[in-house]
Amino acid sequence: MQVLYQRYPDIRIEGENYLPLPLYRHVASFLSMFKLALIGLIIIGKDPFALCGMQAPGIWVWSQENKIYACMMVFFFSNMVENQCMSTGAFEITLNDVPVWSKLESGHLPSMQQLVQILENEMKMNIPMDHRS
Repeated sequence: MQVLYQRYPDIRIEGENYLPLPLYRHVASFLSMFKLALIGLIIIGKDPFALCGMQAPGIWVWSQENKIYACMMVFFFSNMVENQCMSTGAFEITLNDVPVWSKLESGHLPSMQQLVQILENEMKMNIPMDHRS
């Protein structure tokens, strides 16, 4: 980015979060609540399967024997999935409120050379005709 500031001292670079689709936001929210409920059940030690008249699966038995590890695994695995749901990977570039690059559309980030070329082309197109040389 320093290259861009040197080449275009008046350039304004802003970043903001690009919200994912509502479905992914709801899944992440559900996982967050489910994670807390599951950790609570592991800590309390109450077998939810016995309440339903089912035999506890091996993973539940293991979680009761290794509560700290089980809680850590639930916490970190759930956070990983939640972050994936909330991450859009968006990298959108606009110049004077005109979109000039979209990672969502192109599927990749521009190289620095591509970015400079895009900005130069856009700047040339935006110069009034009587000021072009």
